[in-house]
Amino acid sequence: MRLVAIGRLKSGPERDLFERYAARLRPALEVTELPPSKGSVLEQKRRDAAALLGACPDNAIVVALDEGGKAPSSLKFAAMMERWQDSGRPIYFLIGGAEGLDSSVIERADAVLSLGALTWPHMLVRTMIAEQIFRAQAINTGHPYHRDTRPD
Repeated sequence: MRLVAIGRLKSGPERDLFERYAARLRPALEVTELPPSKGSVLEQKRRDAAALLGACPDNAIVVALDEGGKAPSSLKFAAMMERWQDSGRPIYFLIGGAEGLDSSVIERADAVLSLGALTWPHMLVRTMIAEQIFRAQAINTGHPYHRDTRPD
């Protein structure tokens, strides 16, 4: 599994929390950080898209993280993760830059996921997806980390 992101996660609490969840994942979540592009918004998105897609092998399951995507429940995401892992294909999670993802990334993606209707800082998205991958693995292995209850 690989997370490919535009921008570098600097030392600090965001990186510490990301590393806390990433260290729990099996297989490991490898990270590729790509430098942000310069230029107009369209140029940035186009260049970022080329870099993001260029980091993915042709046979990869590409999961784009985009506010316009579907926001599955943790249980549905766990089922998706299980199917993807059972496919034997490498899974690549893509996080765009500050301007978002170019349509070419959305079109190439096997899945487009949102972490909710709110806008999140790109550096927090890394931690949120790492935690959700860990949660999915816990659900799929019957580990008690996930509680599927709601208050009355």
